[in-house]
Amino acid sequence: MAERIVVYGADWCGDTVRTLRHLDRSGVKYDYIDIDNDKEGEDKVIAHSHGRRRIPLVEIATDGGEPQRIAVPRDAELDSMLKKK
Repeated sequence: MAERIVVYGADWCGDTVRTLRHLDRSGVKYDYIDIDNDKEGEDKVIAHSHGRRRIPLVEIATDGGEPQRIAVPRDAELDSMLKKK
């Protein structure tokens, strides 16, 4: 099971809003970083997407392992990642 989930996105982004709503409906706890207000978060998004600003970026970390990251996930992809942890 995931120990920590962080969603990097922006309030104006429809995909970010969709992802947050999906996590809320699923009862999943997460931290939200608005990259418009967080330079480190924006840098992480850009680094993951090879210079592009693809949001949301969902980071799923477990104890002792390298976090998994997925940009602009579909709901089914996100559910699948959460079940693996």
